[in-house]
Order: sequence, then C-alpha cells, then structure tokens
Amino acid sequence: MTNYIQPEATAIDEFVSVAPSDSNPASAIELNNSQPVVRHMTADAVFTAEQMQQSTSWDWQTVTANTVGDVKSLAMLLDLDTQTLTSLVAENSFKLRVPLPFVSRMRRGDISDPLLLQVLPLKQEQHDIPGHSTDPLNEQQYNVCPGLVHKYHGRVLLTAAISCPINCRYCFRRYFAYEENRLTPSNWHQSLNYIRNDDTIKEVILSGGEPLLVNDRLFSRLLDEIESIEHVLHVRIHSRYPIVIPQRLTDALCSRLINARCNVALVLHCNHPNEIDDHVRQNLNRLVNSPVTLLNQSVLLKGINDDIETLSSLSENLYQAGVLPYYLHATDPVAGTAHYQVTDELAKQLNLELTQRLPGYLVPTLVREVSGKSAKTRLPLASPDTIATHACDE
Repeated sequence: MTNYIQPEATAIDEFVSVAPSDSNPASAIELNNSQPVVRHMTADAVFTAEQMQQSTSWDWQTVTANTVGDVKSLAMLLDLDTQTLTSLVAENSFKLRVPLPFVSRMRRGDISDPLLLQVLPLKQEQHDIPGHSTDPLNEQQYNVCPGLVHKYHGRVLLTAAISCPINCRYCFRRYFAYEENRLTPSNWHQSLNYIRNDDTIKEVILSGGEPLLVNDRLFSRLLDEIESIEHVLHVRIHSRYPIVIPQRLTDALCSRLINARCNVALVLHCNHPNEIDDHVRQNLNRLVNSPVTLLNQSVLLKGINDDIETLSSLSENLYQAGVLPYYLHATDPVAGTAHYQVTDELAKQLNLELTQRLPGYLVPTLVREVSGKSAKTRLPLASPDTIATHACDE
C-alpha cells in the first residue's frame, strides 16, 4: 500500500496554483501566498525502501510534498541505529528536511555517509563558537526592499521563494528573515521597480530559499517581468533542485529557460560526486547543448569533501553531466555550522592540488564572502612547497 502523501490541487489563482501533471493528474502542491506547503512525514506515514526508489518516477510536486522530516524516519530508511543517531542529534529550530531521491543515494548503514552528514542535525550545532553569528554577511544591511538583496555592483538577488525542499545544515541563510521577504505577484512590483529604476543592474539572481519551488507558470511570469526591463541582460538561477529532485527540470521549465531573452545561467549546488546519479544526468541532459549555461557551486565541508580525491571526482562527474565547476566556497561563520569548517591552509592546499591534477576549466574558484567587500574574496593558492611538505608528512 502506498503511504506517501498525495497533495490535492487547490486553485488560488491561475498563476499561483500548481497545475496537475499529465502523468499524475491528482498531484499538485497547495500554495500559500505563492509558497508551496511542504508537508512532512509523520510517525504514521513512514516510507519504505521501495517507495524511496520509486520516488524518481514521481513528479516533482509529489516528491517535494513528501520530504523526510524527522531523524527516526531517516534512520529507518537507511538501516541506521536510531539510538545511536538520537545520541548525536540536537533539537533544533532548523528542522531536518530531505527529499527521497537524495536519501536513495546515501549508503545504507553508514553514519558517515557524506550526503547524510549534509542534512543530519548534530549536537555540535548547539555549540557557541566565538566569531560565528546568525548573519555573518550582514545581508540585512543590503536588504533594500522585501525579497531583494543588493550587495554587489551590477547585480541583485531576488528571494523568489522562502523555503527549500532540502535543509542543508551548513546553510548561510538558515537564519535569514524569510517571512519579511516573501515575494508574491501582489508585492513583487516594489522589487522589480527598484531594478527598473537602476540601469546599472545588468543581472538578476534568483535565489532563496529555492527559486524553483514556485510552479512553472508563476516562474515564467516572474521571468517575463524581469525580461521586460531592458537593461537586465543576464538571469542567474541558484538551485539545488536539479540535484536533489532532478525531475524539477520539466519540459515547460526547460523550454522557458532555453527561449529566454536574457542570457540564462543555471547554477547548481552539488558538494559530492555521490550526489550525481543517472537520474540527475538524464534530467540535466535536457539543457545540455542549449543556450542555458550550466554551472555548479560547492561548499568545502569538513568530513564531506575536504580531500583531493573527492573534489577532483566531483569536478569530473559534473563535467560528464555537462556542468562546469564555478565556485568552491569556504564556509561562512554561521552560528551552528563551525563543525563543517575547513582551515584556510587546507583549503588553499586542496585548491593547488586541483590545479595540478585537472585542466583549468575543471578547477572551481576558491572564494569566501566577506561582509562589506565589493565582491567575493578569492583565496590564493598555497605554495607548492607547502604541498610537498604536507605530502611528506603523510
């Protein structure tokens, strides 16, 4: 018997409601002020391993509505000792949320799986570490109007949606005031007028939250509004969806991106080669050889991808999927994320080793965001002598 939640279509208006898919007419996510209501599993709605594998054939709305939302359910799916997990997990206001297709790529029985460690809330999150804060980048200072952040010259960031289908524990916006930045068709004119009145703005970055959490029709309408501003030449979309729920790349969405007036860059967020499977590659292939530029940004995370083999394999796997590595981010000093932090010394060493191992176009730029700077700060390569010494020490 199928235990997953089958969301019903609720038409709020023709742009906000999610249209049922052809393959699954009943599936659609309810929207509250243009934001999908992401329903989580409960104790009496437990997924089976079979359903986890079947989730790759569900439409994206059904998968989004059926994220794993508690540690016990996740442990059952992965054959992990619940008691052991419970001793590690911290009660936290930033709840666990992970889609089934992403869970299916985790290694069963492995508490150290690199995908699991990205989403599992640990007690270390409760440690009060000096220098870490809820807004280390001072984004509130640049929050010029609801839903709009103007931090760098020539580009602005629109928070097209205020939540995500996956909660990454290292997220630098985990404390962002999303409720104050809820962007809807009824209020987005203020942000769009800000862009329209500043002809130095050449690029609009759609982020969040997760910008592709809005349905295709509403997303297309927002893109229409942006493209009506003549001086906007580029649209960049920061999305985790093509990795965690690959079927989000629907025919309608891909067609809209391919036929956009502006240059479109879809920037994925993938941290480990195990995140890329055939399902991901097949859906990304919809945009390969199209006008849409496919890029990836990763975060350098302790115990997850802070070794040369993982990073080089990630770049190779991305390229095989038609995606170019773009940024490798040093972690931001966000409260609750210090256990993910990699030292600058190791980050620079790994960056140098990547340049020695891979062609230049497969080496992401190692950067850090620093509050008050006019651009991201590039971290320099380590000295080759440092690498040689490090290798001898091992």
